[in-house]
Amino acid sequence: MKFPPYLMPGDKVAIVSPSGKINREIAERGAEILRQQGFIVRIGPHTFEEEGVFAGSDLVRAADMQQALDDKSVKAIFFSRGGYGSIRTHQHLNWSSFFKKPKWLIGFSDITVFHAFLSKHQIASMHGVMTAWFEKDGMLTESFTEMVELLKGKIPQYTLQPNALNKIGVASGILAGGNLSIIQSLRGTPLDISPKGKILFIEDIDEYHYHLDRMMLNLKTGGILAKISGLIVGYFTAITDRETPFGKTSAEIISEAVSAYHYPVCFGFPAGHELPNSPLILGSRILLDVSNKEVKINRV
Repeated sequence: MKFPPYLMPGDKVAIVSPSGKINREIAERGAEILRQQGFIVRIGPHTFEEEGVFAGSDLVRAADMQQALDDKSVKAIFFSRGGYGSIRTHQHLNWSSFFKKPKWLIGFSDITVFHAFLSKHQIASMHGVMTAWFEKDGMLTESFTEMVELLKGKIPQYTLQPNALNKIGVASGILAGGNLSIIQSLRGTPLDISPKGKILFIEDIDEYHYHLDRMMLNLKTGGILAKISGLIVGYFTAITDRETPFGKTSAEIISEAVSAYHYPVCFGFPAGHELPNSPLILGSRILLDVSNKEVKINRV
């Protein structure tokens, strides 16, 4: 696995919008916060355009990202927001310059498309907060400060309280994953996850319980869940029922899908569409240690 160089004060970073349209004030405030951290910030020229739900057309979104990918002076690309559109943007990108000199790509949700692509090419990326999540109530979020520390080279270590649905065990593997809906939508494409030796992280928002069950069964019947080395479950936010209740919670649906396997499973990792949204270095080799007393997740 190839890791981009860690960031240093004075490095240039970019903000681009490959997916949904973004409020100008949010993204510009995000840029100012990054400047306060000592970075030089370049905002993509089309970042604030609008075309339907998107931040401009596919071509202009891709042009901004392409410019950031190709610019050798840019050390990291922060995405303004998720939404929908990354898969459309991805169709128009040329990664040849990036492969010669990788840089950090930082985001979550719809940005899982790019995380999946980089995983296929053995390049690490950052599952972390985007501009609207840099601060809350005028204060920097812990999620943002932790993310910046990791981007500067701090080794991540997490200790969590036990969960009744956890599966006890210890496993080492390469961390992969992100938003479950995106992971499932990429099945059967060149961006489909390669599960062997992976510890899978999943999270999601605004789905029905039956749809969550369908996505987990897709991963199960497709052999993904049988081949991974471990599972880390983040937030499943605003998962609802239709008129007739499904009869299981989100955690119960996921637990049932992996019940036949003997690897460790951790529920309640604080990442996804809520705060705190703890940063994860996708592509890093981690040790997942789940016991009755606690859960430890360390980079190895």
